[in-house]
Amino acid sequence: MAKYQSIAVIYGSDSSEWEVSCRSGEFVASRIDQNAYSVYEIFARFGQWSLVACRKKDSMRVTFPEGAQPQIDKTDFSVKVLGEKIKFDFAFVMQHGAPGENGQLEGYLEMLGIPFSTCSSYVSTIAFDKFACKCLVHGAGIVHTAPDVYVREGGDIYAAAAKCAAELQFPVFVKPTQAGSSFGVTRVTDPKDLTEAIRVAFRENPGVLIEQGLKGRELTCAAYFDGSLVRTLPLIEIVTENEYFDYDAKYNGHSQELCPAPVDEAVSEEVSRTTAALYSFLGCAGIVRMDYIYTAEGLYFLEVNTIPGMTSASLVPKMLRTAGIDITDFLTTLIENN
Repeated sequence: MAKYQSIAVIYGSDSSEWEVSCRSGEFVASRIDQNAYSVYEIFARFGQWSLVACRKKDSMRVTFPEGAQPQIDKTDFSVKVLGEKIKFDFAFVMQHGAPGENGQLEGYLEMLGIPFSTCSSYVSTIAFDKFACKCLVHGAGIVHTAPDVYVREGGDIYAAAAKCAAELQFPVFVKPTQAGSSFGVTRVTDPKDLTEAIRVAFRENPGVLIEQGLKGRELTCAAYFDGSLVRTLPLIEIVTENEYFDYDAKYNGHSQELCPAPVDEAVSEEVSRTTAALYSFLGCAGIVRMDYIYTAEGLYFLEVNTIPGMTSASLVPKMLRTAGIDITDFLTTLIENN
């Protein structure tokens, strides 16, 4: 018998990724086992939490028109639908960006004692900040990390640019420390363009990481806990038509995502082993994806995605299909073991 009855799938976000989040959330909601759970879809953006659709166990999905969408009672994480009060007993968080991916939503759920699908609020906060997470990973000595320079809004961006020019090899990548889907990221080949790239990144977040570019193969691997062990999924190699794996390459078909990645078995084992080690070291939960560059000098960590995309075309569903894992069964595993 299922551990939970009423699953709230929360999507939408306060970040630039909110539309991608909606696609991921709708896909997940459609694949959760309808024979085991009642599923409620919550669109949450800038403090407004609305029930946009629901599907009771063994029933058809019902949508609510705009203007007639029941509002979520945040005091106890419940909703009234046709006079019936539904108290959600599990949250499947599909918010890319804040507040779902940076730990704020998880903190709220923890205070109410509601189980959820992602990492804890603490782990989510650390993992979502690219600089903080990279420092932690670097200190663990599990995998290489690229040289970088950090600057915070209000700091001396000209001094930061000069330090980059003196210490880093170009091209470099200028990225906001708390953003996803490549929003605010600029590839810089000429040091004179650094200050403008930093300003662009500040539009997304007050912290900016300037990271030395790496020449190699872009690989990604996902890990999850199945109730007894941390398991990894088949690797994907990303081959982009653009200069890097930017928003256009990710969502407009300008990249190839090769799964399984055409790499030597030794490389595949190293990436899988490293991913499982980082998952455990960071204290992750749910499905988490790690991104890397494999260079002539070895494997380099790029970032961790604690709420990876989950549309039909996203990387994790592709990994599942390659592994021969049914996505509905997989989602049940995540729900029942978190």
